Amino acid sequence: MAVLLGLGCCNRRTGCKPYLLWQQLVLKISLMELPGLAFAVWMFICFYASVDGYPSGKVREACTSMIPCHGSSPQLSPEHTITVNGTEFKPGDNIEVHLSGPDFEGFFIQARDAEHLDSPAVGSFMLVDRRLSQLLTCGRTKNSAVSHTSKAKKKYIKVYWIAPGDAPKHVQFLATVVKKYKIFWVKIPGPIVSQPNALSPTPPLHATSEAVSTSHPVSYLSKPFNASGCGSMKFCIRNPSNCDPESASCFFLSFRQEKSSVFIEMSGPSEGYLAFALSRDQWMGGDDAYLCVNEDHRVHVSPAYLKGRSRPVLDSENALEDVSWRLVDGVLQCSFRRSIRLPAYKGRFNLDATYYIFLADGEASEGGLIHKHRRQPLITNGIYNVTGLPHDIGGSRSPRLIKAHGALMFVAWITTVSIGVLVARFFKPVWSHSFLFGKEMWFQVHRMLMLTTVTLTSISFVLPFIYRGGWSQQAGFHPYLGCTVMALTIFQALMAGFRPSRHAPRRQLFNWFHWSTGTTARILAVVTMFLGMDLPALDLPDPWDTYTMIGFVAWHVGIDVLLEIHSYCLVRKVEVIEDDRVQILQSLTSAEAEGRLFKQIVLAIYICGNVVFLIAFLAAISQI
Repeated sequence: MAVLLGLGCCNRRTGCKPYLLWQQLVLKISLMELPGLAFAVWMFICFYASVDGYPSGKVREACTSMIPCHGSSPQLSPEHTITVNGTEFKPGDNIEVHLSGPDFEGFFIQARDAEHLDSPAVGSFMLVDRRLSQLLTCGRTKNSAVSHTSKAKKKYIKVYWIAPGDAPKHVQFLATVVKKYKIFWVKIPGPIVSQPNALSPTPPLHATSEAVSTSHPVSYLSKPFNASGCGSMKFCIRNPSNCDPESASCFFLSFRQEKSSVFIEMSGPSEGYLAFALSRDQWMGGDDAYLCVNEDHRVHVSPAYLKGRSRPVLDSENALEDVSWRLVDGVLQCSFRRSIRLPAYKGRFNLDATYYIFLADGEASEGGLIHKHRRQPLITNGIYNVTGLPHDIGGSRSPRLIKAHGALMFVAWITTVSIGVLVARFFKPVWSHSFLFGKEMWFQVHRMLMLTTVTLTSISFVLPFIYRGGWSQQAGFHPYLGCTVMALTIFQALMAGFRPSRHAPRRQLFNWFHWSTGTTARILAVVTMFLGMDLPALDLPDPWDTYTMIGFVAWHVGIDVLLEIHSYCLVRKVEVIEDDRVQILQSLTSAEAEGRLFKQIVLAIYICGNVVFLIAFLAAISQI
């Protein structure tokens, strides 16, 4: 199967295809607590794969190249050896084959005509240990190759090769060995076994010539990139906007056309990998991508394909030239040249068309295996032709609909609802004799702010569904809490519409329900905003967003407590002066009126503070 480490199979014509679907199916069955069925399916797959091969036929072609789809060039000096227990064979004989050397994760063994190493695999194999190795079918010959079953480290593999009746006079064993993800050897030449009385074989081409030819020289950059010529001589994308690529906080991508090719520079603060992709839409999938991956303080540059939201499929055939890189003080930089049109390379886009451009960064583990980007990729706000008129642009790490969702929620639950609650709770006596449109002013202000909250929340609520086209499985508890807040908001508005009169028997019950529903909605809204601020689609600066939200909560609670203390002091003042209950209520109203100036000052200060917090959050949203 020429599939190393279970990541895919490659050849020089068709590229790479995934090969873990059957194993994933068995894993899902196992998770459904059907271990017996999982074992039966697993055994079926093993026999099916070994007998019938792959229905698509793609893997048969990949069996020819023996190149793993790991996006880098093979090593030149093998560390592993192939040995056999004899030098002669007759049709039907069993030859013992050994592969040994330092720890390795993946392997792939075939036997081929020693005088024509590009010919199909010869003969079939028989396993010794099914835990370490499995049989594969390449071409029309069943069980004509052997590969690993997992990436567990191993030092030694033993199998038997069965000579066919139509075997060539001379047969050579070849092996591809993967030590780590990006460290591998292709077509390691093994011993040649011959039929009796056969003449010496004609020397074949070097076994690794095909693999070596896919690589290009790589050089080291002597100095960082600069922004000179951006917008005039080259197309540039910078984040933050107009940042200096020589700084340690600037993500930079540039394209400069040079005749029939484009020279590309990419840099940013990352010790794992940087990647950019050309896309026909603003969604990952079906895109032409390019990765610069830090592996043990060396940077490998690879083209790749993006298929949905899965891991990029690295292309074994490198269409890039003049590759250079630099890794200094946590800033990764790489550059390369690519032809504008690559008709011979499947999946590579023409650079003279318009695309959305993605720019992402993330972590890479030992061996250069990349992980999902830590935050939303930077995406240009429109489609651009990088070989057309030069631009110097920025981009956004958050879709516009998601930014609008966050902004509207902040306006509703930081500003309008907070002020509306404060007015209803503490300003009834203050504005009891002031009227607006025939109703008491405090009530009209409260109702206006609350209706604004309902409207903003309703509009904001539908935006993520429009963007996602449905429910998001990647947002954790945020959407569940958001739906709860939306339901409580609608319920609160409907309940207010059926408010009983002031002296009705059910008025006290209404007051408690109204207060408890509103308080629950506000608490859940704050929790939902806490969770939403760190989601990849918005991801405000951390830990600034958390501290700022804590500051807002402390600000609101502090003002609320201050006004409660003020009201309590007024009540105590009246209780000292008056003993009669009726007189207490009358004096309380008078005392509250006396505190009108204090409350109005506090309200003005509170509104100013809320506006400051709101502007801070809106400014942060606009910057991402």
